[in-house]
Formats: sequence, structure tokens, C-alpha cells
Amino acid sequence: MKRIAALIALIVMAQPILLQEAAARPAKCVVLGNGMTPYRGTCNFMPDGGGSFAVEPIGKSGFDSVTMVSVTIMSPGVAQVRGLTRDGISSLWGEAKRSKTDPACWVGSDFKICVY
Repeated sequence: MKRIAALIALIVMAQPILLQEAAARPAKCVVLGNGMTPYRGTCNFMPDGGGSFAVEPIGKSGFDSVTMVSVTIMSPGVAQVRGLTRDGISSLWGEAKRSKTDPACWVGSDFKICVY
């Protein structure tokens, strides 16, 4: 019983640290897409473990009708990118590869996402 109580106490004490790591933080974003108004400005960067992350614009008009872009790591240097619209529709943008010249960027066939 004492071990269970000690384990629960450790989990409760660790929660603020775990939540803090996953908290959104401001970053500079560049989001370019085929037919989309280029976005260069501040965004909320939300890490999602294993190198995956999501970004959402702060202020301005955002990424046109897209309110959030998620980059999900599939294998080293390769990610799947999705956009979430204001209507709640998740659209698959496609595969992206990490840029060799700028590792802050993920480049797809007709889009580019950079987070600094």
C-alpha cells in the first residue's frame, strides 16, 4: 500500500513538469502553400513528442482558412503534414522532408513549414 501511495505521489508531483513540456510557446513561423497567402509571423508552437508538433497563427488572418498545421514524424527526416480548417476539417497536405539546408523547415511537394 505504501508503494502505491508513493507512486501516486510521484505521478502527481511530475504532472506540472509534463504539462509544462507540452505547453504552447511563441515561435516565428513561415508557412507557404500552393495557392495560400504566405504566412510569416508569430505562431504558437505545440510540441507533440518524438519531434512532431503543431503550429497555429497568432493574430493576423492566419494561414488563410487553416487554423492549425500539424507535422507528424513518420520516420527520421520524413513527416506527414495536415491542416485543420476553421470548419474543423482536417486536410492531408502530404509528405514532407526535413530541409537539409534549413533544419527548421519541412518541405512538401507544394508547401513549406518553418518554425524558428
